[in-house]
Amino acid sequence: MSQKHHVFIIGSVWIEPNSSAAGTRMLQLVEFFQSQKWKVNFGTTASKTENSIDLTNLQIDEYLLQLNDTSFDELLKEIDPTVVLFDRYTTEEQFGWRVAEACPDAIRILDTEDLHCLRKARQEAVKKGISFTHEQVLDSEVAKREIAAIYRSDMSLMISDFEMELLTNTFQVDTSILFYLPFLLDQITQEEQNQWKAFEERNHFVSIGNFLHPPNMDATVQLKKNIWKRIRERLPQAELHIYGAYPNQQALNFTNKREGFFVHGYVEDAQKVIGDASVMLAPLRFGAGLKGKLVEAMRNGTPSVTTAIGAEGIADGHSWNGFITDDFDEFVEKAIDLYSNKDVWLDAQLKGETIIKDRFDKTSFEAKLLRRIEELSTRLKQHRIQNFHGAMLLHHTLKSTKYMSKWIEEKNKKS
Repeated sequence: MSQKHHVFIIGSVWIEPNSSAAGTRMLQLVEFFQSQKWKVNFGTTASKTENSIDLTNLQIDEYLLQLNDTSFDELLKEIDPTVVLFDRYTTEEQFGWRVAEACPDAIRILDTEDLHCLRKARQEAVKKGISFTHEQVLDSEVAKREIAAIYRSDMSLMISDFEMELLTNTFQVDTSILFYLPFLLDQITQEEQNQWKAFEERNHFVSIGNFLHPPNMDATVQLKKNIWKRIRERLPQAELHIYGAYPNQQALNFTNKREGFFVHGYVEDAQKVIGDASVMLAPLRFGAGLKGKLVEAMRNGTPSVTTAIGAEGIADGHSWNGFITDDFDEFVEKAIDLYSNKDVWLDAQLKGETIIKDRFDKTSFEAKLLRRIEELSTRLKQHRIQNFHGAMLLHHTLKSTKYMSKWIEEKNKKS
């Protein structure tokens, strides 16, 4: 019988599973904790949006947190969690030292979502028009902050095995503080497959992604400027429909009915628009983690064309459910082939089903995560002694971040 934990999740934003892969990921973790009958609380400093789900419907207590304020310490002592989960490195920076002081026996888990330092270094390389190298990540300020947060945590959940390899080989992070945990997905049932629309019933191309996420906005620009017009010339009846929360005016202005190019913004039912489409397009030039849109395409029987960045961490040696190319000329050709050729399309659909089955088995990964948390519970002190780099970084963080926060706290009292 596993210990009944009390989990306190500290988020940078409220959970929005219909807006981003990060929101979907966090909801999967919540469901895992609750499946173990563990108590779950959630707190954040962010304001709610119309896309935030009401966690109280899931029997989760919600807390609006204050930065640089002792009210958080008091709340933490009152809640008295056995596990504290940070949703990315910035929340660990803000609250990790307070958790370490107020609840020293609580297991501190960092869910990196994706490696921000990797995504930002790749973005900078694209902006400068240069090839990306690992040295650029090593040299970045974000990497120093993010890797420090990983060391200070008892365990960091890594969504991509590519990023696991990067941390262990390039950054020399010990595997004892890392845990590979991709999306937690149920197997695709025969009943679900029977509900998929057939090749002849589907229409048009689709792309989807939160527009606040720079890789998604850049992909939309590439579709508009470099890809879509050439597809449309060959498939004059086809349309491209792009969905995503928080579109900016530039993206909305891309809509052109004559060109068959439509930017719709937020969609309530992403599964439906993906499942209605013939092909998913994702020309991502930078990014990190796992691309939720491409995994969702597989789950809905929708083949895709993407880049090496888009496919990273998903297939791992399996054949892609469509095509992977970084050359836009080939991207156009493969998109047309997938859209027009039923045999190619059906073969791609089958490959997507195999990837979901072999790579994201919820039952297997949840069992492994449960074992790791229980192991940490029984030998937390020894685990922390062995993680000397983490103890050293936490020591210095408690001295620097703590007193900066105390200074801001006093300043706020006087203003």
